[in-house]
Amino acid sequence: MAAKKEATVEDKLRALYDLQLIDSRVDEIRNVRGELPLEVEDLEDEVLGLKTRMDKLKTDLETINYEITAKKNLIDESKALIKKYAEQQKNVRNSREFNSLAKEVEYQELEIQLAEKNIREFKAQIEQKKEVIAETKEKLAERETHLKHKKSELDAILAETEKEEKALLEQSDIFEKQIEERLVKAYKRIRSNVKNGLAVVPIERGASGGSFFTIPPQVQVEIASRKKIITDEHSGRILVDPVLAEEEQEKMHKMFDKI
Repeated sequence: MAAKKEATVEDKLRALYDLQLIDSRVDEIRNVRGELPLEVEDLEDEVLGLKTRMDKLKTDLETINYEITAKKNLIDESKALIKKYAEQQKNVRNSREFNSLAKEVEYQELEIQLAEKNIREFKAQIEQKKEVIAETKEKLAERETHLKHKKSELDAILAETEKEEKALLEQSDIFEKQIEERLVKAYKRIRSNVKNGLAVVPIERGASGGSFFTIPPQVQVEIASRKKIITDEHSGRILVDPVLAEEEQEKMHKMFDKI
């Protein structure tokens, strides 16, 4: 049985650049979504917060109404006691008993005044909370409408791109397995250190793609020979020659069209 042919440096460069093209396409798809997923998440949190606030305000109203009912009951009890003491005053035997009952009446009248004051304060609180509820309700409706709009926008983008992204990620895994682990790790490390995610770039106008630093002619010749993997001394990116890049771009675009 013939031994498995070992991959040449050129094979490795092509595989790495193919992987880069796939991952860059995934990046493009995710850039189309942009900040939308985060916007939707923030809006969901805001809506939840407003709903929680509404629930608390409604609970506060119930508590205040309960307090008002309790004060009204207290007033009724005090009025009943005043009536009772007034009846008892008609049958007292001396001024001491009369004065004692008069003090009880006075105390109950003060209780009524205090309870009425509390009720007025509670009613003012109710009006204030009703205003806050109305404002919160309006804001909640506005945020829910905004959330619905953003969600449908995100869903539309996902519907368009989810299938392609999934297929591309599967291809990315397949291509990774065809490259030795050492190179994949280096590729991922470079990719995570550059802001546009480009770890493998072709030479463009005598410089590495996306860079203004000129590559010496001798190094360009070495890159074109495809005999060893060469990185840009300024950015650390892996460099490929323009011809190889063009060939792989054409090949990969055909694959993308089928996805």
